[in-house]
Amino acid sequence: MMQAFRNAAKPVAYLITAAFLLWMLVDLSGLSGGGGVLTKTTVGSINGQSVDARVYSEAVQRAITARQQETGRSLGLEEVDQVRNEVWEQFIQNAVLEAEVKRRNLAVSADEIATLIRNVPLPDIQSSPNFQTEGQFDLVKYQRWLTTAEGQQAIPFLEAQYRDEILRAKLLRNVTADIFLSDAALWERYRDAREATSIALTPIIARNIIPDSAVEVTPAEVDAYYQANTKEFERPRTAYLSFVGVSRMLDASDSAAALARVTEIREELLGGASFAEVAQRESADPGSAQLGGDLGTFGRGDMIPPFENAAFSIPLNTVSEPVLTVEGYHLIEVSARTADSVTARHILVRMELAGQHRDLVDAMADSLESLAADRLDPAALDTAARALRLPIGQTAPIQEGSRAVVGDLLVGDAGVWAFQAEVGETSPVVETNEAYFVFRLDSLHEAGVPSLNEIRQAVTFAVLEKKKEEKAKEVAATLIREINAGRSMAEASAALGLPHREFPPFPRVNPPLQNPKLIGIAFGLPEGRLSDVIDTPEGLYVIRVLERVPADSAAFTRDLDAIRAEAIRTARNERVRYFLQALRDGAKIKDERAETFRTTAQAEAEAEALGVLGGGI
Repeated sequence: MMQAFRNAAKPVAYLITAAFLLWMLVDLSGLSGGGGVLTKTTVGSINGQSVDARVYSEAVQRAITARQQETGRSLGLEEVDQVRNEVWEQFIQNAVLEAEVKRRNLAVSADEIATLIRNVPLPDIQSSPNFQTEGQFDLVKYQRWLTTAEGQQAIPFLEAQYRDEILRAKLLRNVTADIFLSDAALWERYRDAREATSIALTPIIARNIIPDSAVEVTPAEVDAYYQANTKEFERPRTAYLSFVGVSRMLDASDSAAALARVTEIREELLGGASFAEVAQRESADPGSAQLGGDLGTFGRGDMIPPFENAAFSIPLNTVSEPVLTVEGYHLIEVSARTADSVTARHILVRMELAGQHRDLVDAMADSLESLAADRLDPAALDTAARALRLPIGQTAPIQEGSRAVVGDLLVGDAGVWAFQAEVGETSPVVETNEAYFVFRLDSLHEAGVPSLNEIRQAVTFAVLEKKKEEKAKEVAATLIREINAGRSMAEASAALGLPHREFPPFPRVNPPLQNPKLIGIAFGLPEGRLSDVIDTPEGLYVIRVLERVPADSAAFTRDLDAIRAEAIRTARNERVRYFLQALRDGAKIKDERAETFRTTAQAEAEAEALGVLGGGI
């Protein structure tokens, strides 16, 4: 039973969500009367308060463990980095909220805590099977449990958690207490959501209508543009990597092994074995395997073509021959079928590395790891390449925050590792579905503006685009003149070789155009009016408003009470978001995490130099 409370105690991972949820519960109930070793003692500071490295490290480890339990697998470097960043942001949110609670002198009484513990259990407690009756949370059963010895032991933990949550709920309630929406404001919101407009649109996109041959760029113009627009060419840190990869791609022997296995399973079924039991034991489709292979009833177009074709053609209540799809081999049994639907179950055997091929790939991956992984010696990668007779490849340049590109493959873990490593260091083995990789950091370029020689081609392209934009403005001006002279917008656009499109009425919410400037003008112009040339970062546009469909004022009056309640809920949510973001933006954050943790190779080297073994996340 105590496990329910331990699971509920995710104070870091769900701090803000829990506080906001509890705030709403209180109001509604009326009760409100992977790699790295620790090398420093702090990971930074928040508003001058140091964040203890050990505390942060333990929080990250808890979050990683929880994520691994949820996914049922180990996390990759990219996922671990994401967890670290999420925990860091949660530390920041926790600190700024606590400071704001203190600044406002908010307090909570023992009676408030007791009332909420008794009447507003946490979501994880409500979902616990121990407190369910006929599939629903049973408050009486929970309250009865609170009086038991086990429940009494949990009370101190609950008190501490509820105290923090209530304080934060009070803070958020104070922040939103003054929200009031007049009828006029409600009508404006209602109108914005339901008013519609129909427009004609002609885009004048420079790169699409002006050929390169129409523009000349001189070296002097390139030099001048670079000098005048250096900030435009600022680049984040950029890493250059080499790699050796051991392919995990399947070959004919793997397909043959999967076919042999599915054939054995079919023979077992034909011999009288229970389809459901065999599916639970053998099927690689986790969703249906636990249901004995049951797929329920599905219609045409719901399954991939080879599977669907077989399901709609095989005899009823018989086990099909193996059916090959991109997922692997399927054995299908259809129990009912109409012209448009099928009720069926299946067993899936995926094609995967098998037999001697798997042994060979595993042996090469082990050799790659032992010869090259997690080394500070750059020659280790060359040694592994020679020993395994594999080529050394190069990734495209990787900007910080992006993934490594190997051919058509994106490798997130390599992109994370590259900016934690030292030049010359090799990565741990990075596993993808396609290959096992070890990367080497060949060079690291710090953030800043590259020299003109390094990016001359990019600067030349920028100048080219600017000159095209000037010519596009001339085309747009001609379009306006032609329309004002009496030609229809469609005719004038066609004469200039410009695309033209008319949109049926659409609202401000989820419009067919994503450019906010265009949407604003589409609803700002009177019906029938032609716009001026609209200059946006994406290009130039001309709009004519064809029709304006007003919002239904009678429906607004009829539904005003419901509209007001929903609008106030929305406004409160928006206020909370803005408030939390403002606290975050105003915080003085010093992030020293990059200096605190080391890669495995760096940690092992430090431990060897010190004569001790290190440990950490």
